Amino acid sequence: MNIIRRKGWALPDSAATSQAFVLNRRALMGAPALLAATPALAQQGAIPALPEHQRNPAYPGGRAITAEREATNYNNFYEFGTYKGIARDAQRMPRRPWRLKVEGLVENPREFDIDDLIRMMPIEERVLRLRCVEAWAMTVPWSGFALKALLDVVKPMASAKYLAFQTAALPAVMPGLRQSWYPWPHQEACTIQEAGNELAFMAVGMYGNPLPAQNGAPVRVLFPWKYGFKSGKSLVRITFQEERPATFWGTIQPQEYGFWANVNPEVPHPRWSQATERLIGSGERVPTQIWNGYGEQVAAMYQGLGSERLFT
Repeated sequence: MNIIRRKGWALPDSAATSQAFVLNRRALMGAPALLAATPALAQQGAIPALPEHQRNPAYPGGRAITAEREATNYNNFYEFGTYKGIARDAQRMPRRPWRLKVEGLVENPREFDIDDLIRMMPIEERVLRLRCVEAWAMTVPWSGFALKALLDVVKPMASAKYLAFQTAALPAVMPGLRQSWYPWPHQEACTIQEAGNELAFMAVGMYGNPLPAQNGAPVRVLFPWKYGFKSGKSLVRITFQEERPATFWGTIQPQEYGFWANVNPEVPHPRWSQATERLIGSGERVPTQIWNGYGEQVAAMYQGLGSERLFT
């Protein structure tokens, strides 16, 4: 008999919008409206559908799911611009062919074709919260696989302490790269312990479809207990290394964006409070939870690190 232990932050299933409602909502909107709202779907003829997979009930999100229209049209992706409405411009990014190189301190360095990687991994759906450092939040049904599954394939060496995640830099289709004062290409990082945590997730889809370009297609990493800027999009390289990597925002503003970036309502950003967050779609303001509500899964990783700036 399988027993499902509900996480401490989880609400009853009735609190989440059902998948059937989301799918029916598309039909009510009509095809022209849908394509206007999420132009990425117009390109997906050449992109394979995701393998059949199930929602993992261990990750219910604990909130109503954000409407797909909202989640795919309110995006941070500085390679395409510093405003939220970059969805249309992002459609210029080619999503196939796409390769993800995994290198550095691993026994089995690999360069994966993205579709081969998707076929070989245990794809599942998880409803996870996404909390931006700008104090807004979404709850999204992501499709993908545990980052630990990738670690099991490439086998990190004992000397590997950190992972660096590099985003694609495609000047022909990413006008933001012309802003040469930014330290392109975008790079984020985590520790090997964080990468092996059950919550660390490699997303290849959302709302049952392949990831739209504006949401980090074709593959992005998610750390749902951290501020969203830690979750690198459109990944082309993962490097295992011994030294702590430099990060994009940590290089630009180290006094505002520390390495850990764990969500904490008690530690304000230097320019705004983190005590509450705005839910995209409804606009409702709700209290921020420490570790974004995932403390049961992640708090133990940060014991003994009191001398570090854990949450900024």
